[in-house]
Amino acid sequence: MNGEADALKNLGTGKEDVRLHGNGNKLHKNGVENGKSGLKNSEDFEQTPIWIAVMTYIAYAILILFGYLRDFMRFYGLEKSRAFKERGNKGFVPLYASFESFYTRNLYRRIRDCWNRPICSSPGAEIDIMERESLDNNWTFRHTGKTVRALNLGSYNYLGFAENSGPCTDDSEQAIRDYGLSACSTRHEYGTLNIHVELETLVARFIGKEAAMVFGMGFATNSTNLPTLVDRKCLIVSDELNHSSLVLGARLSGAKIKVFKHNDMAHLEKILRSAVIQGQPRTHRPWKKILIVVEGVYSMEGSIVKLPEVIALKKKYQAYLYLDEAHSIGAMGPSGRGVADYYGVDTKDIDIMMGTFTKSFGSAGGYIAASEEIIYHIRSSSHSAVYACSMSPPVAQQIISSMKIIMGEDGTDEGQTRLRTLSENSKYFRESLKKAGFIVYGHADSVIVPVLIFLPGMISALSRQLLNRGIAGVVVGFPATSILESRARFCISAAHTREQLDKAIAAMNEAGDILGMKYSRRRRR
Repeated sequence: MNGEADALKNLGTGKEDVRLHGNGNKLHKNGVENGKSGLKNSEDFEQTPIWIAVMTYIAYAILILFGYLRDFMRFYGLEKSRAFKERGNKGFVPLYASFESFYTRNLYRRIRDCWNRPICSSPGAEIDIMERESLDNNWTFRHTGKTVRALNLGSYNYLGFAENSGPCTDDSEQAIRDYGLSACSTRHEYGTLNIHVELETLVARFIGKEAAMVFGMGFATNSTNLPTLVDRKCLIVSDELNHSSLVLGARLSGAKIKVFKHNDMAHLEKILRSAVIQGQPRTHRPWKKILIVVEGVYSMEGSIVKLPEVIALKKKYQAYLYLDEAHSIGAMGPSGRGVADYYGVDTKDIDIMMGTFTKSFGSAGGYIAASEEIIYHIRSSSHSAVYACSMSPPVAQQIISSMKIIMGEDGTDEGQTRLRTLSENSKYFRESLKKAGFIVYGHADSVIVPVLIFLPGMISALSRQLLNRGIAGVVVGFPATSILESRARFCISAAHTREQLDKAIAAMNEAGDILGMKYSRRRRR
């Protein structure tokens, strides 16, 4: 084990003193100020209008007030309660917090028809949604037996590979005939198939790293592998908007965690400098390792990591870099190889590269790509390698087939066509909504387009308005976002046609006018 331990210790020891870019590091109250150094810094986080912020706080206050009033009525039998409650076992601490159950009963329940909508089709450009109705104000639902055909702007089907026909599907069907549906074993026992070895070799070549390992679940790729890289004598420096899988993995590792403001390089450098100077608490000994954890594209904000600047800081302070490319691999860069490809940086400067196959590749699972020594260490230490069942063979084959198309190894230019279409679609959709007067967050090149809703009543109103117009979108509110940043999140796909996007833009325009949601104070073009 000394080889992999030394590899982990000696990574990222560059001593270059790199001067960072001056633009794009200032923060608004709720985001990053636009930089002036070109398109790759063109992030937009328009400030929340004061009157909207005040109205949002008042709306939540009224909802909470009425929630307590209804709980009072239910307690005294004045209103029938359908809520699930824990049994009052004497001496037992409740399994969940009282405010969580209060929020579920009185706020979430009102609008829960906007989530968990079942579909009965492949998640392509259009989907079939199973119609539901509730006769008791969203306490329960029943299916009507009908389906609603809707334009799909909610799935992560970035490159349009979530298909039920075509070469990828044919290859996956053949994999079922050859291997069955599951290896029924872990990678350490009899769960490593030749198709897994082929996939890992292909992923390493595609990413530009020495080696890679694949896992059956994207979330677990982060949560179970971060603890193998750091321990309680290490420091994790994490972006404040990192995904919950990264947050869980960091906590499970036992390492000290410090959080820096989203994409704020000045704050990141301040933390790194302090960590190097002061060392560990009490003893002030040097940290065993300092690991910077960032995402390529942030799924709720639509923003892109400032990778060249992060790499510069990583080298300057001799830290390690863990890059989560769940939403950027396959969707960013001229070759679809993620944000490293987008910025044109050398992948050797990124110690550990993680990504998932659930988005751009139309499959499932995730990967870790790094040096051979680190991958060897993960194979022998990761809970996902030792205990989890290995990736399903048809799932692995779907990734292989779609990745080869992206790389052009199928003998066609279909991969490049999909990448180009995705970029054009996302820019067109984003700019159209901004011109219409909506507050749109994120980077100009991001495939995720968040539109700010703010008021809690607008969350359900917009979702229902869009569904009535044949648009399936995703709405998100507190506690998944801050109270002031409820939003609709649209995921654009290469499978969308310009006519379909125009339909979605028209539906948003109509809904925005009806609901009064065009909050942008910028001059409309």
